[in-house]
Amino acid sequence: MTKDKSPARSVQRYRDRMRRSGLRLMQLWVPDTRARGFAEECRRQSRAAARQRRAEGEVTSWIDQTRDTDGWTG
Repeated sequence: MTKDKSPARSVQRYRDRMRRSGLRLMQLWVPDTRARGFAEECRRQSRAAARQRRAEGEVTSWIDQTRDTDGWTG
């Protein structure tokens, strides 16, 4: 009996092995840093965040109050 060597079958076997190991597949869409206008949009958002110091402090405070670090090392 010959092994199925198709790329789709190979990927499926890999994913099955990973799941048996206790892992779960996660796919993320992230901004394309090569996209036209990306750097300018980063600058725009950075400036907007800098103008919102109070809001940033509120968010940071909320994160500190609600984060769960049990079991994490650091």
